[in-house]
Amino acid sequence: HVGMKNPNAWGLYDMHGNVWEWTLDWFSPYPESSVIDPEGPEWGERKTVRSGSWWSYSRYCRSAVRVRNSPDQAFQTLGFRLVRTP
Repeated sequence: HVGMKNPNAWGLYDMHGNVWEWTLDWFSPYPESSVIDPEGPEWGERKTVRSGSWWSYSRYCRSAVRVRNSPDQAFQTLGFRLVRTP
């Protein structure tokens, strides 16, 4: 069931632990300074993937976890989230 817990700060529900989620951002390390919602570079070789999956260790099942994957890779534990404005 969707929405069994409170939404996050952006109003999105159930963000952790189902599948790794593709993002629009190309991967790059976080800057040294403190940032809020940093955007990735304009281009790159690998995309940012977040949140872990049902197959991951629990420490990876949080949105702060981010890894990089080639955009042409596919796994049963990797997906994306559709979001629409009501």
